[in-house]
Amino acid sequence: MTFKAKNMLTFLAAATAAVSLTAVSVQAQDAPTQRTVVGERYVPTIWVDPDGCEHWVMDDGAEGFMTPHVTPDGKPVCRRGNLCGVMETDQFFATDKHYINAAGQTRLKEFFTKNRTVARSFVIAGHTDSRASDEYNIRLSQRRANAVAGVAKSVGARIADIRAYGERDPRVPNTSAANMAQNRRVEIYCLR
Repeated sequence: MTFKAKNMLTFLAAATAAVSLTAVSVQAQDAPTQRTVVGERYVPTIWVDPDGCEHWVMDDGAEGFMTPHVTPDGKPVCRRGNLCGVMETDQFFATDKHYINAAGQTRLKEFFTKNRTVARSFVIAGHTDSRASDEYNIRLSQRRANAVAGVAKSVGARIADIRAYGERDPRVPNTSAANMAQNRRVEIYCLR
């Protein structure tokens, strides 16, 4: 028997089996049977990832999925803790720099020493205005947040996370010099 003939016989056997199974399942559907389906009650929930961002979790037992929880404008909803300090970067950093001046280091050390007894750890979040590219602003806000975290660690404060938002989470619209100054900041969140 040729290879082609063997494949044809295999195909015909599979097709016959499929038709037989279909006939059996149709007969089973026509028979009046009662079945009780017992399952768990399905409750959607929210899962929080290690960054503190929320995700909607849905699972009906057969299949599940998870999707990011976002605001109407598409920003992720993240639990950062209680905002316990906002450092205007213009007072701590020279323009376009990430090195903290001496006066700024002293103030930050005092802040972390005072709040270390209240908070078990801190989340440091860097922000910028919108004057440079998004990529550049993310990197600058990351460097500045790292610098603040370095000062915190120098006095024994525990840092839970360091985040860089760049220009993506402004306090106010970047429509004036005063507004841009408010958006150039490092936020410190106290986790209790």
